[in-house]
Amino acid sequence: MAAIITTVNVNGVRAATGKGLLEWLAATEADIVCLQETRATDAQTRAALAPALRDWHLANAEPGAKGRAGVAILSRQEPSAVRIGFGSAEFDGSGRYIEADFDGSTVASVYVPSGDAGTPRQDEKYRFLAELGAHLGARTGAMVVAGDWNIAHTERDLKAWKANRKSSGFLPEERAWIDELLANGWVDVVRALHPDVDGPYSWWSYRGRAYDNDTGWRIDALYATADIAVSAESARVERAATYAERWSDHAPVTVGFSALPGLTGSRPSMTLVDSRTS
Repeated sequence: MAAIITTVNVNGVRAATGKGLLEWLAATEADIVCLQETRATDAQTRAALAPALRDWHLANAEPGAKGRAGVAILSRQEPSAVRIGFGSAEFDGSGRYIEADFDGSTVASVYVPSGDAGTPRQDEKYRFLAELGAHLGARTGAMVVAGDWNIAHTERDLKAWKANRKSSGFLPEERAWIDELLANGWVDVVRALHPDVDGPYSWWSYRGRAYDNDTGWRIDALYATADIAVSAESARVERAATYAERWSDHAPVTVGFSALPGLTGSRPSMTLVDSRTS
């Protein structure tokens, strides 16, 4: 049946709930919401989201280091199974990957390290990508992996691409990793639906007038196996109308699927909202 999946980096779940996340959760039509960068323990996350948990099931992977990472999946339907990590000795305890089964489908929330070109942090990012790529390459069955990938794949995916050719997030090695993911049969569903759009961007720096000038990056994405991607029929970035109304430096990215095995929900009637005009 039809289902809607949203991904959003909340930039601290406790801060976000005080700025509008709870109100957004109360209003959204999504069936599943993948959260990244919760920056909170399991107890803190559950306390912050308590008003919403009357309507949502929470699967959570708390950060391994205080104040960093943390991912979660909120779902209307209780998962049949939940797994944290992807079999990595280095990363399974870091709070960067969680996946949940819904009978015929698996949905994962991922937060790829941001990296820093020419430093050990970039080496860490490459190690994470290598292990994640191996995990996804070995997966079978219907699956959606949604999250903050911290990679802009093409020049259409960030406004100031010329100035960022040597920056983490737009390095040739990172972009090649996305190329390989796509070559292995995964589909960037937003880009597949809207191949000729600049953006729609999903992250803007808090510095300067990046938001007002729409100087953003499209680093939040949903990748799906081909059997699910073919049913993706609508996508939008839920960009706040004004800078003051933001509850994160990222905006929710929402995709409607006409069919998702094992999930139930209302058939979406959404249209793309270009981040430059929404």
